[in-house]
Amino acid sequence: MVKMIITEDEANQRVDRFLKKYLRQAPLSAIYKILRKDIKVNAKRVKEGTVLCQGDEVTLYISDEELEKLSKRSPRKHVKKQFKIAYEDDKVLIVEKPWGLLTHGDSFEKKNTLANQVCGYLQEQGEYDPSRARSFTPSPVNRLDRNTTGLVIFGKTAESLRVLTEVIRNRDEIKKYYLTIVAGTLKEELFLAADLVKDGKSNVVKVVENGKSAYTSVRPVSTGKEYSLAEVELVTGRTHQIRAHMAHAGFPLIGDVKYGNRKVNYEMKEKYGLTTQLLHAYKLEFDKMPNGFRLLDSKVIKSELPPDFERIMKGLNLCKGE
Repeated sequence: MVKMIITEDEANQRVDRFLKKYLRQAPLSAIYKILRKDIKVNAKRVKEGTVLCQGDEVTLYISDEELEKLSKRSPRKHVKKQFKIAYEDDKVLIVEKPWGLLTHGDSFEKKNTLANQVCGYLQEQGEYDPSRARSFTPSPVNRLDRNTTGLVIFGKTAESLRVLTEVIRNRDEIKKYYLTIVAGTLKEELFLAADLVKDGKSNVVKVVENGKSAYTSVRPVSTGKEYSLAEVELVTGRTHQIRAHMAHAGFPLIGDVKYGNRKVNYEMKEKYGLTTQLLHAYKLEFDKMPNGFRLLDSKVIKSELPPDFERIMKGLNLCKGE
């Protein structure tokens, strides 16, 4: 029998989700067996949807040896820090993701990711100890594609991760802005509201009717004869939303091999060595935040353009302005 007290970082989650995170080596069959027969919360049987509170006593009717086996963490290898810090307080970390770095791991790359780099940084600062964290890992609230650069928000505590995720979902308190260069003469503001659906096999998003609602607001910043610099506000957060919406509207991102114009992409590769979409998450605007996060009230966080973006922008005679 093993007893534990639920901490602040473990509270406010369903008991089945807590077990899946804590007993990370256990198959689902073992998790549900424990839920049926081998767990009590405050000396009472519970259902899988029971939400844990701080201070709850959880009793697992398994041996110490079995607990150690099922809860064993794979050793986390430290990876070199590639990100810059744009903002940090005791609950929130906002970083600038460089080009070519995954936010999360995938089937090909699990080690060198932004999430792992941030965890390593917080360990070095003494703010995160994976040996003591039973079910929480500092994680990103928003994510960027591998080749999209810019601002990513991390929750440093379980509470901040929950609150910020909810704020992002509500869309009102945090506004996300991107800069990109598109093919075409963009003279007027656009509001794009085409539904999207993702093909999981090809990882390509298509504009369809009766798909997932997606909303994108676009403002021209600098307009040339063939190309334009645009500020894009991501109102919703669908996969490849900006890239798919802009291509559908007739203004594909330069360098975008999935949604862009082949002729344009060839020219950009020949002139500037650009082989992927030019998209930078450059600004976050915070409105009135919930209690406990007032340090971010009315704050604007910005990220400088990457050198390659600046170089291509100047080569196309486009100006960022203020």
